[in-house]
Order: sequence, then structure tokens, then C-alpha cells
Amino acid sequence: MKKISLIAILSTIVIASANAEFQATTPTKTGGGFVSGAETISTIKQVMEMRDDVPVIVKGNIVQRMGDETYLFEDATGSITVEIDDDEWRGQSITPSDTVKLYGEVDRGIFKTELDINYVEKL
Repeated sequence: MKKISLIAILSTIVIASANAEFQATTPTKTGGGFVSGAETISTIKQVMEMRDDVPVIVKGNIVQRMGDETYLFEDATGSITVEIDDDEWRGQSITPSDTVKLYGEVDRGIFKTELDINYVEKL
């Protein structure tokens, strides 16, 4: 009898605590917020001096496909390898003559620096 009572009590506690985790909360903010519109565009020369995982925006041209999801990107200051996953193109067709803005982060390795791109914007 003690075992059945103990199991019933433990079951009640587990069920009560599980229900407590899934209570809906009211969000404190709805919708968007202020966007200043000011973006800092980095050059490839500046990117080459940045540390790993720094978020960046670069503007220039994707001039060559180098491999699976890797491309050569150029601006007036130099060139860099960028990694763009297939879903980051968002249905856009880009040619070497198209100017683009790439949003991503610096991927600094021991021997080379690349950019890991999260968003491609055709200008």
C-alpha cells in the first residue's frame, strides 16, 4: 500500500511540474523596432585584419564558383573566399557583373580567412 501511495504522489508531482513548464506567457513586445538604416560596410582589406566570428557586411561582386558552396568575392581592396549555403541565395540569380551585399561573419583559420555568409542581397 505504501508503494502505491508513493507512486501516486510522485506521479502527481511529475505531472504538475510538467504542466508548469508549458504555461503560455504574454510577450512584452510585439512587432518590430527602430532600425537606424546605417550599415557599416567593411572592405576585404579590413576583414583580413578582423578576429574570428566578427559579424560583417561586405559589398562587391561574386566573381567565381570555387567549389561546393564556396565562391570568390571581390571588392576594390581585394578578394576573399566566401561560403554561401544553398538556402542563403533565397532564389536570387547572381552573375559576376551583379553588385551584392553579403551579410555574414569572419571565419579565421590558421592559414586563411574566409567569410561564412548568412544572407545575400542583390543590389
